[in-house]
Amino acid sequence: MALLQISEPGMSPDPHQRRYAIGIDLGTSNSLVAVCRSGMPDALPDEQGRKLLPSVVHYRAGAAPVVGHAAQQALLSDTGNVISSVKRLMGRGLADAQAQGLPLRVVAAGSDAAADASAAGNDRAVAVATAAGAVSPVEVSAEILKVLRDRALATLDIDEDALAGAVITVPAYFDDAQRQATKDAARLAGLNVLRLINEPTAAAVSYGLDEGEQGTYAIFDLGGGTFDVSVLKLTRGVFEVQSTAGDVALGGDDFDARIAADFAREHNLGEPARLAAEHPERWRALLLMARQAREALTDAETVTMRFDADAGQGAIQVAGQDGHDVSGASAGNSSEKNGGATLVSTLTRTRFEELVQPLVARTLKIADTAVADAGLSAQAIDGVVLVGGATRMPVIRQAVASHFGKPPYTGLDPDQVVALGAAMQAAQLIGQRRDGEDDWLLLDVTPLSLGLETMGGMVEKIIPRNSPIPLARAQDFTTYKDGQSAMAIHVVQGERELVKDCRSLARFELRGIPPMVAGAARIRVTFQVDADGLLSVSATEQSTGVAASVTVKPSYGLEDTEIERLLKESITSAREDMQWRALREHQIEAAQLREMTHNALAEDGGLLDAAERQQIDDAMASLQKVLDEAQALDGSPEEATLLAVRDRLLDARMNLQKVTEHFAALRMDQAIQRALAGKTIDGLTS
Repeated sequence: MALLQISEPGMSPDPHQRRYAIGIDLGTSNSLVAVCRSGMPDALPDEQGRKLLPSVVHYRAGAAPVVGHAAQQALLSDTGNVISSVKRLMGRGLADAQAQGLPLRVVAAGSDAAADASAAGNDRAVAVATAAGAVSPVEVSAEILKVLRDRALATLDIDEDALAGAVITVPAYFDDAQRQATKDAARLAGLNVLRLINEPTAAAVSYGLDEGEQGTYAIFDLGGGTFDVSVLKLTRGVFEVQSTAGDVALGGDDFDARIAADFAREHNLGEPARLAAEHPERWRALLLMARQAREALTDAETVTMRFDADAGQGAIQVAGQDGHDVSGASAGNSSEKNGGATLVSTLTRTRFEELVQPLVARTLKIADTAVADAGLSAQAIDGVVLVGGATRMPVIRQAVASHFGKPPYTGLDPDQVVALGAAMQAAQLIGQRRDGEDDWLLLDVTPLSLGLETMGGMVEKIIPRNSPIPLARAQDFTTYKDGQSAMAIHVVQGERELVKDCRSLARFELRGIPPMVAGAARIRVTFQVDADGLLSVSATEQSTGVAASVTVKPSYGLEDTEIERLLKESITSAREDMQWRALREHQIEAAQLREMTHNALAEDGGLLDAAERQQIDDAMASLQKVLDEAQALDGSPEEATLLAVRDRLLDARMNLQKVTEHFAALRMDQAIQRALAGKTIDGLTS
């Protein structure tokens, strides 16, 4: 009797060759990789037993890049060639990247690294100039991912064929460009991306499966460079994201910058922007010293900071402990006032909390947005889970506890919880689960509304924000003019009613539409958002099947404050937006009526006598005058002005309709006469 070779789900046909899928947290400050073994997730260490990999890459001329701890040691000795916090540059344009204030030489991709790229605008991808040439954020991230991939292969003792793929986490508020850049980096690193998963969602998976909790929870994720809050409903086997909010330019780095800037001003070292541009080594040394001071204040009440501006060396001292050095090579001359002497400052936890209070307030404001979008109040949240190393700060924990009226959950390692959740998702995607574990379902959401530009510069929302993904939605549109054979499709993102207040994502054209009268064609536009949050749009003319499509892949990401602005303005400007929309709708109807009347006069104007023709011409001229007046409106006119123009437009349109009623009747009579010409009664009734 022949024997069948049977393997469990997630196993290869060779029972001795197990397939694995890994979870990766690609972080701003640190990254790590995890895997599920025997149904349990575990973060994988390097040869020295260290699980966290600093997200730092050192580039040298004629040599391979150095990643991680070794690269971190060169942060000050070779500042211009060591890239850290690269996550803040992913998917960004030049102006956005330069505004980050990182001690890096950011240039437009493809430009001469030695040239001044400051005028290149914000519509190009960026690169960082190094001794090894200009490297893109995607390439830098790929180097980090390669090390994590190799660590997994070595630790699991498997070859590349046994690695089925990876689930990689991204901030919930990463836009399409930033998500696509992350996928590109993974592919460059030789990884098969099974899925991108939002960091708060990954943390919720780890928390929910580990603790077996049910209810509605807020995941408060403050990492090194980004911040997200997601509200999830956890039930047995289902993780449903209710809402998400965040800031892709708010993290532990910003808390460090507050300390460094305060120290620099106290000792007259200059403003942060000037320091970063003119003395990057000195500014980076200050940031490193500030980070150590911030971390020390987690347990200590006071820390002493000592900085040698000449040598570019900083150190902190906590009472009763040995000092921690932050040193590097020469960072240039110190100011004349300081004369090269060591600069000393004492930082108390109270003073630190005063410095960072605006940042703490920003996190709570974003948390309120997420909770409100879920239709809840802070008190209705069953629990708050802290994620990200920056949530170790007592000021954050105290603020969250006070704001939500309950102590946050801190039982899981905030540095590892995201990677562990990603590993669980990865194991599920290849069919692995722990013994006795049921299937579970993960439902994420899209953070901002997606739609199309329609006539008059208005936005027709196809997918509202916080819609569960993956999803596909379609809507029918039609042509504006008679004989129109092509349609320009403009995809936008945002919460406002007018295109000028939203973000442009992509444009494409649908050609080959059969010539028809205006409004007769039916063009179905379909939006598809995949499980990674990436968007594709297609348009199809229903009668012929003519189609066109685009995968939305903009070259740069949202500006630092753009997401917050979009959401805030959608609320504060709601009344004004609706008034603008009403005006634009009247404009479209009026312009269509005027064009139809113009075409009718060109074809059958001979049916009118001179007086009737003059009356219609005058009405058309009056309507055009008001149309021009409406089109000239811009900015934020007074409400009374908008309403007055809208009313005049409505009156002019109604007047034109009234004076053309007799003309329309004459045209109808003529059309009937033409249709009946040469026909007999018997012929009509037969």
